[in-house]
Amino acid sequence: MQAARGTSLSDDATSDQPPDTSRRRRLRLRFAVVALAVYAVDVGSKILAVDRLTGREDIPVVGDLLVLHLTRNPGAAFSTGTQFTEVLSCIAIAAVLIVLWLSRRLGSPGWAVGLGLLLAGVAGNLTDRLLRQPGPLRGHVIDFLMLPNWPVFNIADMAINAAAVTILVQAFRGVHLDGTREERSRDDRDGTAETSETDPPEPSPQEPTA
Repeated sequence: MQAARGTSLSDDATSDQPPDTSRRRRLRLRFAVVALAVYAVDVGSKILAVDRLTGREDIPVVGDLLVLHLTRNPGAAFSTGTQFTEVLSCIAIAAVLIVLWLSRRLGSPGWAVGLGLLLAGVAGNLTDRLLRQPGPLRGHVIDFLMLPNWPVFNIADMAINAAAVTILVQAFRGVHLDGTREERSRDDRDGTAETSETDPPEPSPQEPTA
């Protein structure tokens, strides 16, 4: 059945999904691809590091600027909090769950990348804490990248820091997790207020003349 001007009533009846459903699916897919790709790189690099660097001397990659140096870290990123391994493991589990929950509201490409990096980094180090020695929740994280005057780190640490930068950029731009912009909503309010102030008063009805 066709409505006026050729509009199909059957199309309106069957379009019961919100118009941004496909866009949200693409953003969630981007989030998943980023998280899985970086997580795979992190886990794979740690397996190679343990296999190739155990019992060997440091391997210069770019002179003294970047050196492969295997170490096992019981603490957080960049070897901090080494005495709180089990607490850090519990925090990491909570962080993974929170990121997965927040990903349901994704409406911004930047947030999709940022949360994907964050999930990959936290999950990468959490995998070590759960599966490596000396035991579950107490496992030591594999670090193998060393810069001058800097703690040894890994791919997961890089992902966490990249996620922090990405999320800060989104916040600075005023882009919320769901894709809305703070500046736009503020401009709308200012425009409404300005319009109400500048609108001329409605003319009063004229008195009938004799």
